[in-house]
Amino acid sequence: MADDERESPKPFKVQDRRRFSASGEARDDVAATPEAPPEAPPPAAEPAAPSADAAAFGAAGGPPQLSFTAFVMSLITQALALLGEIPDPVERAVRVDLDAARQLIDILGVLSDKTRGNLDAGEAVLLDGALYDLRMKYVELANAR
Repeated sequence: MADDERESPKPFKVQDRRRFSASGEARDDVAATPEAPPEAPPPAAEPAAPSADAAAFGAAGGPPQLSFTAFVMSLITQALALLGEIPDPVERAVRVDLDAARQLIDILGVLSDKTRGNLDAGEAVLLDGALYDLRMKYVELANAR
């Protein structure tokens, strides 16, 4: 584009389309046809994936968004806390409760069985991988006792 085209904007025309004059009488030079309905806006692109902080605390600082992945992650975190892998968030102490951990692992197993074929690839990998890891950790701790 040449420099002179950027400096002088194209002129625009203002056209008064009001059907009535300032005194309230109908104007002859304007057609009485209704305006065409506005075009529908183009479909919005899919929103970007929320960051970990946005997903954890909701978009506007409200409650977290509930999704299958978030639900499974909460169960995994609870199981890891009960297996002594991470400190308990309330007591801030590491404790091992194999019976409660086994119950959570079994719940994840039921979820896996009942949702088989209905999960997307990422959800299936998350659930199956977590189940394997939790079961191996459980067996390791149970055999050590």
